[in-house]
Amino acid sequence: MTSLAVGVVLCLTGWITLYTLLCNTNGSHGSEWNCRLVTLLHGILAVCITAYIGYVEGPWPFTHPGTKNTPLQISAMVISLGYFIFDMGWCVYFRTEGPVMLVHHTMSILGILLTLSLGESGIESCAVIFASEITNPLLQARWFLRQLGRYESLTGEVVDVLFVVLFVFMRIVVGGRMLYCELISPRPRLIIKCGGVAMYVLSWVFMVDIGRFTYRKSQSKYRRWRDQHRLAAVNGHVGKTD
Repeated sequence: MTSLAVGVVLCLTGWITLYTLLCNTNGSHGSEWNCRLVTLLHGILAVCITAYIGYVEGPWPFTHPGTKNTPLQISAMVISLGYFIFDMGWCVYFRTEGPVMLVHHTMSILGILLTLSLGESGIESCAVIFASEITNPLLQARWFLRQLGRYESLTGEVVDVLFVVLFVFMRIVVGGRMLYCELISPRPRLIIKCGGVAMYVLSWVFMVDIGRFTYRKSQSKYRRWRDQHRLAAVNGHVGKTD
C-alpha cells in the first residue's frame, strides 16, 4: 500500500506540475483553458492505456469481472486517481462545476481507491475509465470551439453529434451490458457491484442532461429553419407582387 500511495502522490504532483507549466507558458488563455488541456491529455492517455488493457492484455471485463489486479491495471488506476484528485481540487477551488460533476469525481476517486485496496476488480475499473474518458476529447473540443467562436459551425455540429452518439453507446448500452455481467458474476464483491450500480445511475443522470440539451438544440434549429422558410416565402411573394 505504501508504494501505491507514493505512486498516487507522484501522479498528482505530475498533473499539478503540468498544469503549472501550462499556466506559466500559456497564461494568456486563463486557468480553465489550461486545466482543460490537462483534462484532454488525461483523457487521451487513459483511453489509450485502458484500451490496451481491455483489448490486448486482458482479461475481457465482460467475462472475467472480479479478477486480481494486474500491474498495468494498477498503473492506469493510479494515473487516473492522481488526475481526479487534481481536478476535484481545481473544481472546488474555482467553483466551476455543479454537484453532479463533483459527485462523479468523488465516486471515481472512491471507486479507484476501493479497487486498489481490495487488489481485485481492476479490469472493471479500467473499463469504466475507458467508457468515461472516451467522450472526453469531444467534450473538451466543444468547449474550445466555444471559446474560439467556432462552435456554431459544421465542426461544432459534428462534435455534438459524435459526443451524444458515443455517450449513449458507451455509457448506456455497453455500460448496461457490463453492469449486467458484473451483477450475475459470483466473483466481484457486493460493494463493487453496488459501486457499479451507482456509476450506472450517475450515467443516466448525465443522460437526462444530454437529452435536455439535445431537445433544446433541436427546437432552436427548427425555429431557425421555420423563420428562414417564412422569410423566404414572404420575399418570394413580394418579388411576384413587384
